[in-house]
Amino acid sequence: MFPAGKWCEGRGWCIMSLAMMIDAHGRKINYLRLSVTDRCNLRCRYCMPADGVPLLPRGEILSYEELFLIARTAVSLGIEKIRVTGGEPLVRRGILGFLSRLAGIPGLRQLVLTTNGLLLEEMAAPMKSAGVQRLNISIDSLIPENFRGITRGGEVSRVLSGIAAAEAVGFPIKLNMVVMRGINDHEVVDFAALTLKKTYTVRFIEFMPSGGEEGDWRSHVVPGREILEQIANRYPFDEISRGELAGPAKDFRIRGAAGTIGVITPVTGHFCGVQPDPGNRLRDGEGMPVLRRGNGPEAESAGKRPVGTGKSPLADRRHEAGQTPALLLRPRKGTPGDVPGGRVV
Repeated sequence: MFPAGKWCEGRGWCIMSLAMMIDAHGRKINYLRLSVTDRCNLRCRYCMPADGVPLLPRGEILSYEELFLIARTAVSLGIEKIRVTGGEPLVRRGILGFLSRLAGIPGLRQLVLTTNGLLLEEMAAPMKSAGVQRLNISIDSLIPENFRGITRGGEVSRVLSGIAAAEAVGFPIKLNMVVMRGINDHEVVDFAALTLKKTYTVRFIEFMPSGGEEGDWRSHVVPGREILEQIANRYPFDEISRGELAGPAKDFRIRGAAGTIGVITPVTGHFCGVQPDPGNRLRDGEGMPVLRRGNGPEAESAGKRPVGTGKSPLADRRHEAGQTPALLLRPRKGTPGDVPGGRVV
C-alpha cells in the first residue's frame, strides 16, 4: 500500500504527508532555510555590488508572525532542522524573540543561524538563551587587509571576537570560507589548521556566480579537489560519515585533529551531486527547494511575500495535500546557475 502522495509521471511515487515530505527522487525533506531579511552590514565582493542591492519595501518582507507560521507548518510536515539566514539575520529588529519562538516549536530538532559574525560578540549569549543550538559563521580571510578587501570594509577582529564569545557560551563553531583563486586561496591550509586543537568545523566552498561579476567568474573557482589537495600536502586526513541532518558538505578529519573540515562543490560537483548528499533542503518563500532560480514565482526572494497569497504558502491546504509542484519536480542535481549568491548557508 502506497503512503499518502501522488504518482509523478516518469518519477514514481511522490510523498507529502503530515509526517514526512519526500521528493520525486526519494529524498526525505527535513531541512528548511528561513530567510528573515535581505539586509546586510557587509558588501562582500562575490555577493553584491559595492553600493548594495535594491532592498525590498517593508510591506513585502514577511512579518515574524508569517515566518513563524511557515516554520510551524513546515515542522508539522516533517521539517526537523531550520536554519535562519538573511542577508544578515542579526540586523533585523526583534530577532531574539523570533528565535525563541522558533526554538519552542514542538518537533523541531535543530535550530541553526548563519551570520557574518560582526554582531556576534554582543549577541552570542542572548541567542544561546533564546534556544539557538548551532551557528554557521561566514569568514573568508584571517588576514585583516584581505578580509577588508573581500568585504569592502569589514574588520576581521570583530568576527574573531564574536567567534570567541560564541565558543565561550557553548556554541559548536562552524566556519564557512568561500575560496577564490588569487584572493584567499593561499589561506586554505591556515583555515584547515584551525581544526587541529579546537573542535571547529571549517567548510571550504567553491566560488559561485552571483550574476554581477566582472569578467569570467570561472577564473576565481578553486575546485574542491584542488582545495583538498592543498590540505593533503600539509596534513593527511580521512573522510568521515555525515549526520542525519547534514547539509551538502563532504566531511573529513585531519588525522589527530579535534575538529573537522568539509568541502562544498556547487560548481564542480553540484550541491545535489555530492555523495551521499540527501538533497534535503527547502527554503521559505514558495515551499520549494533551495536550489532553484528562474523568472517566475520560484525566483522570488526567500524573504518576499509569496506571489498571489500574502500568507505562508506552506500553511495552504494544497501543500498538505501533496500538491507542491516545486517539491515534486525538483531536479536531482543543480547547476551553477541554479543558486543565487556565492555562499551556502
